[in-house]
Amino acid sequence: MEFAKQEYEFLSEIGLSPETPGCFVNGKWKAHGPTVSSINPVNNQKIATVVEASLEDYEEGMKACSEASKIWMELPAPKRGEVVRQIGDALREKLHHLGRLLSIEMGKILPEGIGEVQEVIDMCDFAVGLSRQLNGSVIPSERPNHMMLETWNPLGVVGVITAFNFPCAVLGWNACIALVCGNCVVWKGAPTTPLITIAITKLVSEVFERNKLPGAIFTSFCGGAEIGQAIAKDPRISLVSFTGSTKVGLMVQQTVHQRFGKCLLELSGNNAIIIMDDADIKLAVRSVLFAAVGTAGQRCTTCRRLLIHESIYQTVLDQLVDVYKQVKIGDPLEKGTLLGPLHTPESRKNFEKGIENIKSQGGKILTGGSVIESEGNFVQPTIVEISPTADIVKEELFAPVLYVMKFQTFEEAVKINNSVPQGLSSSIFTRSPENIFKWLGPHGSDTGIVNVNIPTNGAEIGGAFGGEKATGGGREAGSDSWKQYMRRSTCTINYGNELPLAQGINFG
Repeated sequence: MEFAKQEYEFLSEIGLSPETPGCFVNGKWKAHGPTVSSINPVNNQKIATVVEASLEDYEEGMKACSEASKIWMELPAPKRGEVVRQIGDALREKLHHLGRLLSIEMGKILPEGIGEVQEVIDMCDFAVGLSRQLNGSVIPSERPNHMMLETWNPLGVVGVITAFNFPCAVLGWNACIALVCGNCVVWKGAPTTPLITIAITKLVSEVFERNKLPGAIFTSFCGGAEIGQAIAKDPRISLVSFTGSTKVGLMVQQTVHQRFGKCLLELSGNNAIIIMDDADIKLAVRSVLFAAVGTAGQRCTTCRRLLIHESIYQTVLDQLVDVYKQVKIGDPLEKGTLLGPLHTPESRKNFEKGIENIKSQGGKILTGGSVIESEGNFVQPTIVEISPTADIVKEELFAPVLYVMKFQTFEEAVKINNSVPQGLSSSIFTRSPENIFKWLGPHGSDTGIVNVNIPTNGAEIGGAFGGEKATGGGREAGSDSWKQYMRRSTCTINYGNELPLAQGINFG
C-alpha cells in the first residue's frame, strides 16, 4: 500500500507505512485498540492511520518490560551508555527524515523540527558521558572504624508520557537518562503525533536487537487517556514523567502518589520577558519575536507576557509590531516560514475563544487577533495591550498571543512576573549588574529557568529543565536531574570489633 500523497513516500525510509500498529510490546509490533489517523495541520488531511494500544496490549508490554528490567539493570552503566550512544548514531543517520516528519505531523517549521531531533541526539551524547559519572558520596563517620557512603541503584521501570508540542525531545530528556541509570522505559507518545512515536521507537528497537538485548527494555504505546491512566496507576512503574497541562498533571500526580510512586511533572508555563530602560532594544525585540512566535506559541517556554519599562514602552512596541507584520506564515516545510499552523482545529478554536475573552476583559489588539481562512489551522501572531491583573493573563493560552504591559520600577516588574500561578521560565533585558543579580536572587524571579538578555525558550540540554509552582517542580535533562531516576541508599559499614553508637548513646 502506498501513502496518499507522494510527499509522504519518504516515511517508508524510517520504517513507516500508510497503516501501522502503534505498540511495541515484548519486542514486537502489534496493537488491538482503536484505529486513528495522523493529521497534517497544514491542511487537516490524513497522513497515515495507526492502530492504538488496548489495555491487553498494555498489560502484555508491562509484563515483558518488568522482566527485561532485571537484565538491563545488571548491565554495567558504561555498557548501557554504549547502547545509548548507538541510539544517538541511529537518530543521526535519519535526522532530516525525522525532522521532516515532525514538521509535517506537529506543524512546527522545518528548522525547529530538525532541531528537536538534534536535541534527542544531544541528550544521547550527554547520557553517554553521564554513564561513567553516576557517583555517590563518601561521608565521614563520627564513629571509629566506620565508613558512610551513598549508593545509587536503578528504580526499575520509568514511565514517560509526552505531549504533542515536543513529541520526541521530551522523550530524550527522560529516556536517555533513565536508560543509562539502569531503568527500562515505557513511553506513551501524544495521541496526535503517533507517527513520530513509531518512527523513534523503530530506530531504538533496532539498536537493542543488534546488541542482543530484550526489545521490552524500551516499550512504547500510541494511545489516549486510557493508557496514560494505566501508567499512572501501575505500581510496577516506579517513576512517571508527565508533560502536559497543569489540570491533567495534577490528576496524574494524585494517582501516582496514592500508590507512593514518584512523579516528575513538566506542566504549564506563563513566561514573562522584562525589558528595562537600559536594555539593548534591538536584541530584546529579536528575542521576543522568537520567544512569542516560535512553534506558533505552543512551547511551554513561550513568552506570553512582555513587561516594558514606561520610558521605552512605545519605542519597543512600535518596533515589535513592525516585525510581527513581517512574519511569514505558511507551510512549515517552506524556506523562510516562521509561523506554521496550530496543531489541531481545536487549538484554532481555543485561539478564537481566547481573543473573545481578551476583548471582554479590556484587552486591546495591537496586531493580529484573527484566524486565517484556509484548510489548515493558521492564525495571526497577536500582540495585546492589557492590564497585568486581568484574569486571562493568569492563564496559559497555547497560541502566538503576547500580552504587553508597562511598569515603572524593577521591583514592580518582578512582582508582575511572579504574580501568576505558573513558574517555568522568565528573562530580563538589562545591562545593570545590580538588576541582574537581584533578578537571580531570592527576591527576584520565582521561575525554574531565569535568563538574562536571551529569550525564555530555547533551553540547552546541559542545565536542568523545569519550573516551580503550577509548572510542577520537575527537573529533566542536564545537571543532576539523573538523581530522580535512581534510588539512593545511605550505607554505614562497621569494619571494627566494637559497636559505638551515633550521638554518643550508651545502650548497655
